[in-house]
Amino acid sequence: MPSRSLYPHQWSWDSAFIAIGLRHLSPLRAQTELETLLAAQWADGRIPHIVFNPSVPLDAYFPSPDFWRSSTAGRAAGAPRTVQTSGIVQPPVHALAAWLVHLADPGLSRARGFLARAYPRLAAWHRYLLRRRDLGGGGLVSVVHPWEQGMDNSPCWDRPLSRVTPAPARSFRRADLEHGAPEDRPTDLDYGRYVRLAADYRDGGYADEPYREAPAGRRPGGFAVEDPAFNALLIASEHALARIAQELGAAGAARQARAERLTAVLVERLWEPAAGMFLCRDVRAGELIPERGVSGLIPLLLPTLPRDLAATLVRTVCGPHFGLGGSTRLVPSYDLLGEAFDPHRYWRGPAWFNTNWLLERGLRLHGERGRADALRKGILHTAGASDFAEYVDPYTAQACGATGFGWTAALTLDLLHDRPAWDRNGVTAIKGGDQG
Repeated sequence: MPSRSLYPHQWSWDSAFIAIGLRHLSPLRAQTELETLLAAQWADGRIPHIVFNPSVPLDAYFPSPDFWRSSTAGRAAGAPRTVQTSGIVQPPVHALAAWLVHLADPGLSRARGFLARAYPRLAAWHRYLLRRRDLGGGGLVSVVHPWEQGMDNSPCWDRPLSRVTPAPARSFRRADLEHGAPEDRPTDLDYGRYVRLAADYRDGGYADEPYREAPAGRRPGGFAVEDPAFNALLIASEHALARIAQELGAAGAARQARAERLTAVLVERLWEPAAGMFLCRDVRAGELIPERGVSGLIPLLLPTLPRDLAATLVRTVCGPHFGLGGSTRLVPSYDLLGEAFDPHRYWRGPAWFNTNWLLERGLRLHGERGRADALRKGILHTAGASDFAEYVDPYTAQACGATGFGWTAALTLDLLHDRPAWDRNGVTAIKGGDQG
């Protein structure tokens, strides 16, 4: 659970980050964390963004299982019958997490057949994304809901969301407002649009084909976005899958080549030289979205990113728009100079620990050791001082959202552990024995 009060179920990318931290305390628990999530995978390969705990009351969280109706509305897509889930997805961090968990105790992992059982499911997950979610036809994965990207309320979504007619406020009840200050959460208007998008996707049987197969210019749906962070995490996990394949005695060259090819496509479709970073692409409008979000910095973690682009991203993250090492100690979720910037409102400015953890690795990978060390120190200090908050004000580090947040604590554990040296594949190489 990300949070016992605010998020009392199992979330997809939260579980990946939590497993990365748990591996230092109990590799078995970390393996179980990922295995539990993968057990709820749909037959079409998607890993749902929520796996619901049946012992939690329906009114504890919205949208609840009776909204998603996964076992009925998702039947054609192969939703599991024995567990209730949502029907949308979240960023594919899972193969990277599985590889790191394996490295924590390779002997236990091999004895339990952890990677051998996880690999087919992870491969099916990537296959679903690459085959079913290339909605723009350019080779990148699209998200069909802001919740899928994970940075739910980013100003990067405002333009494509403006086309969506919100669900009536009386048609849903927001449980999140009972656990967080309203001024820190998405507005009712935005939430109404989230509900409308999710309901429309559900009522279409969670099918991606109507959008993917329609002619350009006549595609249904109000939201389809190619996001740089989502695709960068898929690429990082492709690198990890190549390593997993090699560990299992199979060839990983094809996956390695795919990761490198996807990196080139990411640059071609989403790099904006004038912004000095990657931008989101509105697939329906066929144009880049001119908003600077932290998502556009996450490709820094890719090992085959061209050197000049990596250097530009470092300048951007340390420049006036994100302020790292100057006005901010942690990287904010949105442009400090943007009109929509809000230091407290969900993903519209606060700093989050998972994105900063990813950027710490990206800086380290591309030789920025001093900046990576400073960011690591800032993450550790802020996590402890904020009681492991969900997110913080990037200027004052004031805690916002829930405290005792799962991935904040887990990624703190990871950073407290001895730093692994990232190898040229961008996955990890830990010195010594089987972990080399």
